[in-house]
Amino acid sequence: LKTGFLKWKPDYDSAATEYGKAAVAFKNAKQFDQAREACLREAEAHENNKAYLFVDYYSFFMGQWGLEMQRLPEAVQLIEKASMMYLENGTPDTAAIALERAGKLIENVNPEKAVQLYQQAASVFENEERLRQALEMLGKASRLLVRGRRLDEAALSLQKEKSIYKEIENYPTCYKKTIAQVLVHLHRNDYVAAERCVRESYSIPGFNGSEDCAALEQLLEGYDQQDQDQVSEVCNLPLFKYMDNDYAKLGLTLVVPGGGIKKKSPNAVQDKARGPAAAGSHGDEEEDEYSGGLC
Repeated sequence: LKTGFLKWKPDYDSAATEYGKAAVAFKNAKQFDQAREACLREAEAHENNKAYLFVDYYSFFMGQWGLEMQRLPEAVQLIEKASMMYLENGTPDTAAIALERAGKLIENVNPEKAVQLYQQAASVFENEERLRQALEMLGKASRLLVRGRRLDEAALSLQKEKSIYKEIENYPTCYKKTIAQVLVHLHRNDYVAAERCVRESYSIPGFNGSEDCAALEQLLEGYDQQDQDQVSEVCNLPLFKYMDNDYAKLGLTLVVPGGGIKKKSPNAVQDKARGPAAAGSHGDEEEDEYSGGLC
């Protein structure tokens, strides 16, 4: 890097190579802070040399350094910087991969940051029209939002997923996303949004008349009628139980308002003691009491 009378310009390429060797040597010697410093100097030399292909090694090394030193937030910050360099250098796919890598590193430590990174990666993939990769990132973000009980954001994320699946004509997965949406809305105590979600899905080819549609209609009916037994029965169907764990848990823990116990009139208790004939005389009254539903 030194300049002199016969050397007017620093040799950044050679300097980067030597810093890279030093970084590996420090890493092998378990001197991780020194390895980090050497790697950062290597990055600076590459940047001055307008060579950005080093970033893949750089981001990988910073991830390893973060794991070894338990300094993941700093490592993630450095990987984000690497992804920005990739974007500037016109390689957005690799930028998105770096963001995904950072999300995986931080997921168990800081789920909120991981969601942000996955959403950034999804945006990059979507801009490049790589929709399947974008959906993978959005799916990770949605599940983390549900796990963290950030249900308002999860509802929006699921709607984004569903829109892209509809765009690529993957209709069966749209049905599954509708189920996830309904469960999220019901956990938000927003029956109206859940019902609207199902109603809007009728426009998806094949949804009306599908097993998913029938199950959701039964679920909404049970929820509206405060029938916990019906809600639990629907949520224990294989259709719900074999979803991603985060959504399956939403189904298993769904409780209707009011504790989910149908109110029975005092006459109903007496009718039960008298027998079926007496019970039939009050059947219409009990039916009328609940015919309006929650609304």
